[in-house]
Amino acid sequence: MWIHLNVIGWLLMLLSLLHYFVPGYLDWKKDLAPIGLMNRQMMRTHMIFIAITVFAIGLLCVTSTEDLLTTPLGNRLCLGLSFFWGLRLFFQFFVYSSELWRGKRFETFIHVIAVIFWIYMTVIFGLCWWYA
Repeated sequence: MWIHLNVIGWLLMLLSLLHYFVPGYLDWKKDLAPIGLMNRQMMRTHMIFIAITVFAIGLLCVTSTEDLLTTPLGNRLCLGLSFFWGLRLFFQFFVYSSELWRGKRFETFIHVIAVIFWIYMTVIFGLCWWYA
């Protein structure tokens, strides 16, 4: 499990850094222009804090692997992270519309990669909890 937590950690830190490109790719400047200042700033702020949180989870996996695998607190964190990423997987299918990716090559690729990653994290964190 040690290697899996490290892989997840590095991938999460990379994912958090990719958030830098989200506003440009999604053309937030144009799309968010018609909404109020508070909503515009909330969108940007929430995305930044999501990126920070994802980075922190990744850093935790890389720097505290042994603790995640061998301590009661680590065990509970793994259970919580399994639930968190499982819920994210659920949202991928039942909250986000398939119109966002279906028939679009790049978006479909990202959708498939995301689904695989959410499943991987849900299973690995769940197994870390189960076998601790």
